[in-house]
Amino acid sequence: MKICICGGGNLGHVVAGFIAAQKKHEVCLLTRHPEQWSQDLIIEAPAETTYSGHLNGLFSNAEQAVSDTDIILLCLPGYAIRETLLQIKDYVQSDAAVGSVVSSTGFFFEAMQLLPASQPLFGFQRVPFISRVIEYGHKARLMGYKDSLNLAIERTEHPEQLRDTLADMLQTPIQLLGSYYEASLSNSNPLLHPSRLYTLWKDWHEGDIYPRVPFFYEEWTEETAQLYIQMDNELQSLLDLLPVRKGSIATVLDYYESTDAVSLAKKLRSIEAFKGILSPMKQVEGGYIPDFQSRYFTEDFPYGLAIVHRLAHEKGVPSPSIDMVYDWGTKMLNRYSQ
Repeated sequence: MKICICGGGNLGHVVAGFIAAQKKHEVCLLTRHPEQWSQDLIIEAPAETTYSGHLNGLFSNAEQAVSDTDIILLCLPGYAIRETLLQIKDYVQSDAAVGSVVSSTGFFFEAMQLLPASQPLFGFQRVPFISRVIEYGHKARLMGYKDSLNLAIERTEHPEQLRDTLADMLQTPIQLLGSYYEASLSNSNPLLHPSRLYTLWKDWHEGDIYPRVPFFYEEWTEETAQLYIQMDNELQSLLDLLPVRKGSIATVLDYYESTDAVSLAKKLRSIEAFKGILSPMKQVEGGYIPDFQSRYFTEDFPYGLAIVHRLAHEKGVPSPSIDMVYDWGTKMLNRYSQ
């Protein structure tokens, strides 16, 4: 099959390299900077495993990239999804499946608005890999796998066939979800990151400087864990009013095999793939301040948490914790991200 990966970020590197390394499909990449890429990607993985994948094409032109592809997989931040769909929509084959590596930043809502009503769509509930670029366009690190993946598929008579193809591509078992809401509404990054950012810097004011950069996960606090649980409880109340199956989006306590804020904080601090990840800060004279241009802010507030916040208000679901965090993050973005 011909597969086009859209996006040259952390996930774009690893997903493209991983699929190409299996030598089962032709893989090309749509990126703004094809000139900075090698057609041969090296992916370092756990247990000293290394994958080498050859890309069949590197494009910045959407027509060249997608006009004859069978599967188009967006590995993009929320702000780039609409722009990319607008770029490709006139060139996508009518039976090509268009999907997103993660759906919690609004992929299905945008795709259903912009693409033809018969266009097959798919989206993952959570990203398949934890990924980091080592050398842009040449080498990346696959830091962690998921044991299984959850996937929503819309607008096709044979969802199992597409599911099986994607499972083979990613070498990971995949379960089908009941609706796109189950993939779009996530208590992963859209709640996980904002809860941590809020408790880190809710009291920050311009002029405050910190002496060090804390680890994002390894120093996860019980206060943050409690806020994360409260936000998830509000999300679960929203799900009760939407066309989703009961339990299709596991509570954070169930997902992380925890019972309360204490055990959840301990669990998040111990996850191996999360170790070494620093909080988003930038250096200034005398120390560090929050980096409001980080994707932790620019992605998870306006494109992740915003969806949950909007639907909760539309459905009349009380969401005081979500409102508090969303309002704070939006204020910080509006004031400091320019």
